[in-house]
Amino acid sequence: MNLNDVIIAPVVTEKSEEVKHLNPNNEVYTFKIQKRANKELVKQALYKLYGVKAEKVRVLNVPSRLKRFRMDYSRVPGWKKAIVTLAPGQSLDLAKNAG
Repeated sequence: MNLNDVIIAPVVTEKSEEVKHLNPNNEVYTFKIQKRANKELVKQALYKLYGVKAEKVRVLNVPSRLKRFRMDYSRVPGWKKAIVTLAPGQSLDLAKNAG
């Protein structure tokens, strides 16, 4: 798998921002990743794309769910999420690296 394709996008939600504030000493970020990616690939991709060293990576599968639209139900596909804690002294500016 190509390291440029491992990380799809950062996840910026209220819950992911709250996790940052609960860990004031550590920089914690959440990313949407490929389904086939593992912890080691996420660490390597962060180093290659952003030049930061990840201290800890937690990976979880977000399950698919049913969504109602009028009288019908459809299934929203599941995805994989990585919660990354950076090494001390490392930081990441996602707004600057968006382009």
